[in-house]
Amino acid sequence: MNSTDASTDKQRLIVVGNGMVGHHCVEQLLAGGALAHYRIEVFGEEAQRAYDRVHLSEYFGGRDAESLAMSDASLYAAEGLTLHLGTPVLEIDRASREVVTAKGRFAYDRLVLATGSYPFVPPIEGAEGDSRLVYRTLDDLDAIRTAARGKRRGVVVGGGLLGLEAANALKSLGLEAHFVEIAPRHMPVPLYDYVGAASTQRRYDPDVLVLLRTDH
Repeated sequence: MNSTDASTDKQRLIVVGNGMVGHHCVEQLLAGGALAHYRIEVFGEEAQRAYDRVHLSEYFGGRDAESLAMSDASLYAAEGLTLHLGTPVLEIDRASREVVTAKGRFAYDRLVLATGSYPFVPPIEGAEGDSRLVYRTLDDLDAIRTAARGKRRGVVVGGGLLGLEAANALKSLGLEAHFVEIAPRHMPVPLYDYVGAASTQRRYDPDVLVLLRTDH
């Protein structure tokens, strides 16, 4: 099945995902002149267009989705480019070459999957509700902010770069922040042994438990 737009004689290219990688893909497509040959549709699960996840903790310091955005909104206003926010792709029908969403089916000639990762949540008994949170999206941070009210201590599971960033986010909310790491030191991948060895191990009964591990 060919889904070429008869009105423009252009094929349809769909990008599934509007995270940092999906956004970079769109930028590269535009820079390479893809709109001369394709109508491009981008589907993002979140309500906000692509934003900088590396600096998520700054959201607690007053930054908002717009200031964290990877580009100005005008980028997605280009003729031939359509951004569908809050529209996760539920299924890919490879036989009919369509992606399926709650808002309908969309045909494609070329398909790019840039869905990103998801946080691994260890099966910890008793960790549920606002005692088991993840740190990946702005919605996650809103949930953490709500759960932190009236609490004293937060624990981050995972002592990598993002884990330390999450711990800093808890500190900015006024909590006593700790992290738990399976390796014998924090930041086991980017740091050498003698640098990471400064970390210590303790056991706590947290009032808030934020679960974070390197995304999979």
